[in-house]
Amino acid sequence: MIPRNSSKTLLKEYIKNDALAYHCIMVATSMEAYAKSLNKTESEIEEWWTAGLLHDLDWEMYPDEHPNKAVNEILPGMGYSDTVLDAIKAHAPERTGKHPETEMERYLFACDELSGFMHAVSLMRPTGFEGMKPKSVTKKLKTANFAANVSRKDIHKGTELIDKPLNEHILFLIEVFNNQEAGRH
Repeated sequence: MIPRNSSKTLLKEYIKNDALAYHCIMVATSMEAYAKSLNKTESEIEEWWTAGLLHDLDWEMYPDEHPNKAVNEILPGMGYSDTVLDAIKAHAPERTGKHPETEMERYLFACDELSGFMHAVSLMRPTGFEGMKPKSVTKKLKTANFAANVSRKDIHKGTELIDKPLNEHILFLIEVFNNQEAGRH
């Protein structure tokens, strides 16, 4: 398994935009938390975290080739597992033709769009994720012009893929991101 510091260095090399880098960290954190909650092994937890961290590696530099540039050219020669590469492919099935099948692939798909959306909601609140309720997130989901670039269809598909009600998935992520924010201060 590639050490976390190596993956973080790689992320910094390819992503200069702070918001995109933060999104990748949020997705990695959510993937790690879900892997732990599903009683995955230490090596599996690392793979879940890595897939979350690197899922948008090529988005900034190669938006038209995302995520194919990363999974076909950047990551394979660096020793990342096929499991990680397949999860990254499966988070963008319309671009890769790879649909989320494994548990890790389904969770990455489920965490990606919702994490971005929840971050947008947190920015509208004076306390960020602290005190956030699932209802405030679901209410914003119904506002089409709020974070309009986030696919509501993909958020709902993600909850189906992991077989969790939307509110339960949101609540889990609120707790994850609240703890992540607390750790940054």
